[in-house]
Amino acid sequence: MNSRPSRLLIVDDNEMNRDMLARRLARKGYVIGLAESAKELLPRVKEDGIDLVLLDIEMPEITGLDALHSLRECYSPIELPIIMVTAKNQSDDIVKALEMGANDYLTKPIDFPVALARISTQLSHKNAQEALRESEERYALAARGANDGLWDWNLVTGAMYFSPRWKAMLGFHENEIEDRLEEWISRIHDADRERVKEEIAAHQKGLTPHFESEHRLLHKDGGFRWMLSRGLAVHDATGRALRMAGSQTDITERKVSDPLTGLPNRLLFIDRLGRLIKHSKRRKDHLFAVLFLDLDGFKMINDSLGHLAGDQLLVGVATRLEKCLRSSDTVARLGETFTVARLGGDEFTILLDDLKDPADANRAAERLMKALAPPFLLAGKEVFTSISIGIALSNAAYDQPEDMLRDADTAMYRAKSLGKARYEVFDADMRASVMARLQLETDLRRAIERKEFRNFYQPIVTLDSGRIVGFEALLRWQHPTKGMVGPEEFIFVAEETGMIRELGWWSLREACRQMSNWRARSEAYLDLSVSVNLSVKQLLQPHLVEDMKQLLRDVTLPPQALKLEITESAVMADPAAAAETLQQIKSLGISLAIDDFGTGYSSLSYLHRFPLDTLKIDRSFISGVADGDDMEIARTIMPMARNLRLDVVAEGVETLEQVALLKRLQCKYAQGYYFSKPLAPEEVAPILSKYSSREMQKQSK
Repeated sequence: MNSRPSRLLIVDDNEMNRDMLARRLARKGYVIGLAESAKELLPRVKEDGIDLVLLDIEMPEITGLDALHSLRECYSPIELPIIMVTAKNQSDDIVKALEMGANDYLTKPIDFPVALARISTQLSHKNAQEALRESEERYALAARGANDGLWDWNLVTGAMYFSPRWKAMLGFHENEIEDRLEEWISRIHDADRERVKEEIAAHQKGLTPHFESEHRLLHKDGGFRWMLSRGLAVHDATGRALRMAGSQTDITERKVSDPLTGLPNRLLFIDRLGRLIKHSKRRKDHLFAVLFLDLDGFKMINDSLGHLAGDQLLVGVATRLEKCLRSSDTVARLGETFTVARLGGDEFTILLDDLKDPADANRAAERLMKALAPPFLLAGKEVFTSISIGIALSNAAYDQPEDMLRDADTAMYRAKSLGKARYEVFDADMRASVMARLQLETDLRRAIERKEFRNFYQPIVTLDSGRIVGFEALLRWQHPTKGMVGPEEFIFVAEETGMIRELGWWSLREACRQMSNWRARSEAYLDLSVSVNLSVKQLLQPHLVEDMKQLLRDVTLPPQALKLEITESAVMADPAAAAETLQQIKSLGISLAIDDFGTGYSSLSYLHRFPLDTLKIDRSFISGVADGDDMEIARTIMPMARNLRLDVVAEGVETLEQVALLKRLQCKYAQGYYFSKPLAPEEVAPILSKYSSREMQKQSK
């Protein structure tokens, strides 16, 4: 509303009356218009923008009552207040005028203060009503134009209002939903309903500054949409909530789409898959498949080029996935059928519906791998990637979407384990393998708690004399039903789950304690050492060096009596960090060995960077002495080790022929079944006694 002065029109055939009143009102700030008769009154009111009319009842030709009748045909009492002026106090004309729609009256002679008060009252009421009307118009326009739905709840009467947009969000026309609270509450998803009620109640009690809730509402099409509902309650002086109003925003796209790629996320994919599973129960011949995709080597790209490049790769992958699928598989945005989703990280899923043959899923997987074969341009560099795919085909046994997704994930991990860049179809054997793996992991955790692990010790001897120079501690699991279990059956699970940290530390502590006890028995044992395997996860622990220093103090074992064996893969994962950690361990006086040398990375160029003492040759290089290639590898390793001033220990020696070969190659140390099997601690004592006797005899000579 504008702030212009109010315009009054005085209609009176008496010139003196109208002029006197006009002057006095003008001094109060009103803009005054004068008319000596009621002729052409309607055009005058419209053209001059009159806000209030002072209309004399008794006038010639057209009476004030006739003029009142004409004005009321065009203007309501709110739109145009009319105050009648008469010389007859409480006359019939006044009563009639009021019945015809006059707002008030004045009597002659006019009492100016009274006239001023009545004019001000009518104008104030008019302005208030106009302001209210404008506010209502603005609200109505906002409600019609807003993307949000609006709701208004009278908590005293229980009356509810939903805007047309609120109803349209759920797929309904305005007359298809009644304005009742139950229309809202009954459509809330069962999993959300009680929570929403509690959030509403908490705000009405004044426990929260405003009401804000994300929940699912049932759409007319039978699906659910995610809504963000906001509201505010009005309370009386006692704190009782009287009214509550607010808005509703459709956040489905934000809630169920991946913000990076724009693809549906896990939530939406699971919902779609769940619907399809239910639908397939009614159509036994309905065939569909879930493909679980994981990028190969994504972590390396993230680590080398940065997370921004990694995000660009994910967007590029999503784009190619969409383009390569046939039109019936193609992902669409919300509101349409979708089949491709990003679950998080570098994991994508694809839902292939209405397949004609199970082989269709295999052909789709092949197209996907081919589509991702060309390089991606990231940060100005060409980057290649590949995908491992697991496929789960629909069957009547699936009731929950998570189960089918889990099986596709299992098949994907099988593809990874078989070399990556390939696909595998889930089958019953995989299920059995997964269940066995799960049981193994459970048993392994319990085994740690129940202290079912033992160290066995295999002697390491000198090839020239057969003298024992030390032992390698080998971990064994005394399983309650399977008996003694070797590390090849459980170490990989311990590595993947992280249990290797606790398990490896136990083995290290036990081996150090045992060697300390053996060395304390006789001076002849003081040159013995114990070798213990150190996993990559142990090597990366932040306080490893300090913990090892404390361990040696606790068991009273000199550092030179301990040798740590690390695999090539452990040191090559991060050569710089490994070199630093190994140097710190070396500074304690502990010896270091590379285990299974030659079976992992081509790391010859890195050997000089690590403070090593020993190379342990894998058994595969000496197991077949007739194999020319293995012989050549062994012949290469020996002189290289001597040049680097490294000792060499040959593992897995089982025959006299192998011993002879190693001697010709000038290998100094060996271990294997030819000399001794791994021994329980109590089995080591007799061997040490014989060794001690021989040493004493030598010293006596």
